[in-house]
Amino acid sequence: MSSFPQVAIRPAIASDAAAIATMMRASLNAFAWMPVLHTPEEDLFFIRDILLPNQQVTVAVAGEPIVGFIAVDGDWVEQLYLDPARTGQGIGSRLLDQATADMPLIRLHCFQANTGARRFYERHGFRAEAFGDGSTNEEGLPDILYVLRR
Repeated sequence: MSSFPQVAIRPAIASDAAAIATMMRASLNAFAWMPVLHTPEEDLFFIRDILLPNQQVTVAVAGEPIVGFIAVDGDWVEQLYLDPARTGQGIGSRLLDQATADMPLIRLHCFQANTGARRFYERHGFRAEAFGDGSTNEEGLPDILYVLRR
């Protein structure tokens, strides 16, 4: 039996921006291979002024805190982050399933170094279609284009 509160999935609202940005930064900081490119203020600007107004963002909440989020734009999953303390509990699966339920084609990029995310996406039926050298992403890290066709 888990001591964590039950998780609810809901659409993000503007007032979630700071909590999403903080949780995203915690998730990114859990990866030793991930370069730190942005300040917390830049993270907040990205979430508040770019992501929330322009993409379909869904959050996972456990009591008060946001423990995960997914952002979808067209047939692309642009972001999927979880609180590092909450991975392996099915939250990412719930976010992915709910946010993409009506999508016949789903595409996303994943860093090659993110072995946990790679296993997650492959378990969900995604197939690697292209491998990049990092020249097309801000981090400069080799990535993978994953695609799921339903």
